[in-house]
Amino acid sequence: MSGKSTENPQRARLDRVTAALDPPFAVVDLAAFDANADALVARAAGKPLRVASKSVRCRELLTRALARPGWAGVLAFTLAEANWLVRTGVTNDAVVAYPTADRAALRDLAADERLRAGVTLMVDSVEQLDFIESVTGSAAIRLCIDLDASYRLAGGRVHLGVFRSPVHAPDQARTLAEAIAKRPATRLTGIMSYEAQIAGLGDAPPGRRARGLAIRALQSRSYQELLDRRGKAVAAVREIADLEFVNGGGTGSVRRTGEDPSVTEITAGSGLYGPTLFDAYRAWRPTPAAFFAQPVVRRPGPGLVTVLGGGWIASGPAEPSRQPSPWLPAGLKMIGTEGAGEVQTPLRGAAADSLKVGDRVWFRHAKAGELSEHVNELHLIEGDAVTAVAPTYRGEGHAFL
Repeated sequence: MSGKSTENPQRARLDRVTAALDPPFAVVDLAAFDANADALVARAAGKPLRVASKSVRCRELLTRALARPGWAGVLAFTLAEANWLVRTGVTNDAVVAYPTADRAALRDLAADERLRAGVTLMVDSVEQLDFIESVTGSAAIRLCIDLDASYRLAGGRVHLGVFRSPVHAPDQARTLAEAIAKRPATRLTGIMSYEAQIAGLGDAPPGRRARGLAIRALQSRSYQELLDRRGKAVAAVREIADLEFVNGGGTGSVRRTGEDPSVTEITAGSGLYGPTLFDAYRAWRPTPAAFFAQPVVRRPGPGLVTVLGGGWIASGPAEPSRQPSPWLPAGLKMIGTEGAGEVQTPLRGAAADSLKVGDRVWFRHAKAGELSEHVNELHLIEGDAVTAVAPTYRGEGHAFL
């Protein structure tokens, strides 16, 4: 590799520590990971953080986060994953973030007393209750209501946020709670609401000042509306059930969600890795902790360099923000007509002329956990060494991805 990497201490360290590895591969800087974990706790103002496993997708790193003060429990990706995390001892408290239709995982849950005590299913309709009961029968199942947190205007004709639960109003939450209470085999233990239009939408998009101002204004109004509606919904449901938790938020809204008196715990996950989508937030930007390296394989011309592959695109709307970003060496940019490619990614910038075939370009993914969809393992860096190689979910070969 080129000696030019010494021009940037971070790049020089990454290159040196991973010199024996052939790209592509992914790394997590544990010092940055731990610092982000502690910063999120500080922002939560005393409320516990539940780690979103879909944003981590590595058992070793989930365990590391949960071992730190202020972190408790997992918000799981799927029921199969939740069952696995409880059975392997990562947690004894896994709330499944999304409703399930996985009959095999439901049968697994129903048959295992330890799982039934440690796993909570998400529901937002009587139809889901019927489905669960048709599989689990008389087994005691813990449930959580997903309260829709979107902001609706113009009589519902304008919808800001994600399309999740049909349970939006406090009386709808109470009605579902009453339906759950009538079923002897189920117990309502929690309420969750994810304010995606606040937690998952950056309020300072680079180069788009007017859009940022508009986003901040709408987020402020949305928060005030949700503060009132969520409080009323929680109060209504508490008249029916003895709730153990009320979950809210995400990395982008930890402090604001923590100020809601009806919320007892906050979800966070992406902030542990610090993906590029969180560069567009004013309140707090995590330290970048997760990277992947691609090798330089050709030099098409002056100011141009091409790396192998690189098309690790994040989910969501098909737009430039979902592409990975070349991070080190600084100053490289995608070419608009090609972007991040399946087999090659050309990059433009002054730094290209300092790169040789075989050098690395370090990228950051747009989203956190989706990095682990592309690699079987994460190389964990502490100080000046790779101290562990941790399997990702993909590397462990489980079927819940």
